[in-house]
Amino acid sequence: MSTKRSILVDKNKMPLVMGMAFVAFTTQFGGGFASGAQIYQYFINYGIWCLVLPLLTQGLYAFFFWYGMRYAYKHKTYDYRSFSDSFYGKTRHVMSNLYEVCYLIMIGTASAAAFATGGSTIQTLTGMPYWLCTVIVAAFIFLIALFGTGVVRKCASTLSVLIIIGLVVVLVPNIIAQWDSIVSSVGRMAGGEMTVLSKESGAFGPALWSAVLYFFFQLASVSVMYQHVEPVTDPKQINKAAVGMFICNFFAMELSIVGLLAISYVAELATASVPMLVLVEKGVGASVLTPIISLLIILGAISTAVNMISGIVTRCVNAVERRIASPEKKKSGHLARNAVFTLIFTFLAFAIAQFGLMAVVSKGYSYLGYAALITLFIPFVIHMIRTKFKEI
Repeated sequence: MSTKRSILVDKNKMPLVMGMAFVAFTTQFGGGFASGAQIYQYFINYGIWCLVLPLLTQGLYAFFFWYGMRYAYKHKTYDYRSFSDSFYGKTRHVMSNLYEVCYLIMIGTASAAAFATGGSTIQTLTGMPYWLCTVIVAAFIFLIALFGTGVVRKCASTLSVLIIIGLVVVLVPNIIAQWDSIVSSVGRMAGGEMTVLSKESGAFGPALWSAVLYFFFQLASVSVMYQHVEPVTDPKQINKAAVGMFICNFFAMELSIVGLLAISYVAELATASVPMLVLVEKGVGASVLTPIISLLIILGAISTAVNMISGIVTRCVNAVERRIASPEKKKSGHLARNAVFTLIFTFLAFAIAQFGLMAVVSKGYSYLGYAALITLFIPFVIHMIRTKFKEI
């Protein structure tokens, strides 16, 4: 009897564990990753170190997300504002508001970039006006985020599986077909020759800083995870989710880097906006794999924006509902409140995307990284040292 019961419990826990891991996966791996542009910008352009630094980046990512989720679970802080007010303690009046600014930068950069990337990809595929394409992206994001964290988690799980399968389908045949080019690229990098897109020296210091900066701006999204901790019944679930995060994220990043090394010294890369397309054009199955890459970019863009918008919607809805004494009123008006805030923040990201300020958005990632350094990384490290991990 006890054996059967434990099996049933494990089956019930597993979707939550994997759901949390996949939310973290889809938050990090959006359209910029699927296109290959982000991989070049922060890793391959810095030389041979691109093959090992994902271990550091994804290790830090999984560790800090684990710490944040464990704190949220223990202190029952299921949105980023309640988390901040608890975590920052006496400094909350300053630091919580600084983090609000950090989150708004994230909405204005990462979410707007997701709209712009998804919209541009649909425009390329269909020829429809850009604004209409972003409306389509907005509609998907609104509908998914509207129904709360459970739907977001299920959607993240589905999208993660599709993205991982898509990456394998696109990259593995091309890695096999272009293996000689990959080996050649590794040899040239090891010899100090930089790639077509690179303006770097190949030194370890700049490569390390680029990988850490990448981690910093990804760390800003840790706050989207707190809402998904509420159904957790055992901290071991969070431990397993963090392991799942690391495995999925490291595998996807390393596979992409190895595949994209095949075209590191190809002249066409200098003018390409989607490096993955160059990889396919130089490899096998372009007619089949090109639509798959486009779909991956759209799915990645939608998943990133959904997770981030859902995070700020949860924060706002919780703030409103804490002032409502009646449980019946909270429940009856919850969906309407969710709809209002989802509409507001979806429209905000949509509106920013209409300007097409991709250069500003690109710079925004650096600003986001520095904001996360000040509001998250340093406070997390200080908290770990001061409490000796006793508050998680």
